[in-house]
Amino acid sequence: MSTTRLNDRLTGGQPLVLGLFRIVLGLLFTSEGAATVFGVLDRDASPAGDWPFWYAGVIELVCGALVLLGVTTRGAAFLSSGIMAFAYFTEHQKDGLFPLQNGGLSPVLFCWGFLLLVFFGPGSLSLSGLFSRGGTTPATVGATSDQASPAGR
Repeated sequence: MSTTRLNDRLTGGQPLVLGLFRIVLGLLFTSEGAATVFGVLDRDASPAGDWPFWYAGVIELVCGALVLLGVTTRGAAFLSSGIMAFAYFTEHQKDGLFPLQNGGLSPVLFCWGFLLLVFFGPGSLSLSGLFSRGGTTPATVGATSDQASPAGR
């Protein structure tokens, strides 16, 4: 298979893979928020109103669900990316420069993953894409204002 054909096939799969990435990232973020707010998944709940942890948990829960479903993806991802940057610099950075030293690997990965969604949109399999097309899913990225065009265009 030629490099051009391989690139074309991989590029054609971008919307689906981006949509799956969004779903997994949203599910993981929602579970972080649920663990913080409700004390599930072997974690103690943060007391209601406890700054900043309980508020961060609520944002993780709500924004994670929005990203998971693909509703207002860019706005929810922007807020999620920002709160993870805040968490890293206020809670982790003081314990060392690198995320492996200071326990901040999850916030860094969440921050950059959500920033990717801010710029590339939700991909396929999103509710916003489903409703804006009258019941069909988008074949390519870039079809709606909540999605960006594929890289290279």
